[in-house]
Amino acid sequence: MNTRLTISELRARIAKGELSHEALIDQVLDAAAQPAAAHVFTRVYADAARAAARHADAARRAGVQLGPLAGLPVSVKDLYDIAGETTMAGSAVCAGEPPAAHDAVAVARLRTQGAAIVGKTNMTEFAFSGVGINPHHGTPRNPADVTTPRIPGGSSSGAAVSVALGLAVAGLGSDTGGSIRIPAALCGLVGFKSTQSRVPRTGAFELARSLDTVCAMARSVQDCLTLDAAIADVPLAVRRRPLQGMRLAVPRTLMFDDIEPAVAQAFDRALHALSVAGAHIVDITLAELAEISTVNAPGGFSPVEAAAVHRERFAAKRAGFDARVAARIALGTEVRAADYIAMQDRRRDWAGRVERAIEGFDALVCPTVPIVAPPIAALAQDAAFFKANGLLLRNTFAINLLDGCAFSLPCHAPGELPVGLMLSSVRGDDARLAAVALAAEPVVRSN
Repeated sequence: MNTRLTISELRARIAKGELSHEALIDQVLDAAAQPAAAHVFTRVYADAARAAARHADAARRAGVQLGPLAGLPVSVKDLYDIAGETTMAGSAVCAGEPPAAHDAVAVARLRTQGAAIVGKTNMTEFAFSGVGINPHHGTPRNPADVTTPRIPGGSSSGAAVSVALGLAVAGLGSDTGGSIRIPAALCGLVGFKSTQSRVPRTGAFELARSLDTVCAMARSVQDCLTLDAAIADVPLAVRRRPLQGMRLAVPRTLMFDDIEPAVAQAFDRALHALSVAGAHIVDITLAELAEISTVNAPGGFSPVEAAAVHRERFAAKRAGFDARVAARIALGTEVRAADYIAMQDRRRDWAGRVERAIEGFDALVCPTVPIVAPPIAALAQDAAFFKANGLLLRNTFAINLLDGCAFSLPCHAPGELPVGLMLSSVRGDDARLAAVALAAEPVVRSN
């Protein structure tokens, strides 16, 4: 598929006359109908995508300079409003609810950039797990393994598979506890979780308003920055820097517990490659990470805030929810206001201490998730599912709790199951972290 190229590579082919935007979209729509793409999309916008492609082709023929996304296929997670449609958020229980009056802000900005939105992508119901299994719409299969059906990661499952299969140059998703970075890591992509306030959440179906972040995944760091510039409506002012001399902190508390050998080996190779390239690798304890379960108790921010979002829906239609999602929402239904306020106070205190502890480092570096994608069949029982879900979310959630920013970069060797390396920093440090990710990406990809 042509869209397994980066945005700049596609732009070069189009500029040479080797490919038109319309031909590209036709390829994508054909591939989206194939068995490998089963359960990736909940809705396909074939006519609208072709129209955007034709417009880009006509503008190019007229000598108009196109933006980087014009006429290129982009997918949108099922939790974003599209005017005239009910936003289902991967559920069945929202059927019959009023349609959206307007596109979500992020979607509207993609349209303004001329992106060809090819469809809405499947997701964990209400974005509430890191696994990516959906009992209502089916589960997209991770393309990294052609022999064993494996989870794609969640909650932005269809977004990741759409990019991995070449059905989109980027997938607009969301990240509340890792929902961009987890599927990016498991599917061999780059995911960028920005500081929460960078992109408006207007028109995005809430999971947890304290944590929800509008962001995207793509095939490269630069492609993620291109998407970020579009949905934030202003590009990050990234000053490129050499890797030589950068100080990278490896937090040894929590982040390496129960790590699988394949992940440990890929991460250690990448860390060694970064060191050889001139980065200063410093092990730190960062003992504050051991406090996360206490900061997030009782109930947890996501269950408490999701219980508020779904209060009426949950009371009337609980039986129609994914049972595993319902079980997590139920954890928040009895938490008192005083306890919730205390959680917020503990979070602020904890985040301040973490920010002070990592001051002076260019980034934290650790595995994005401690396991490779497990087979879908292995998670049939609840005990196995919730154990995997906890492991998948553990490392990434720490950065959401911090309201930090983070990139997940592929760091596995060819032929291995995908492994992600996460570079993270504090809130508002997105541009500086992007410079670290741009410098680190070619090193960790070739280790």
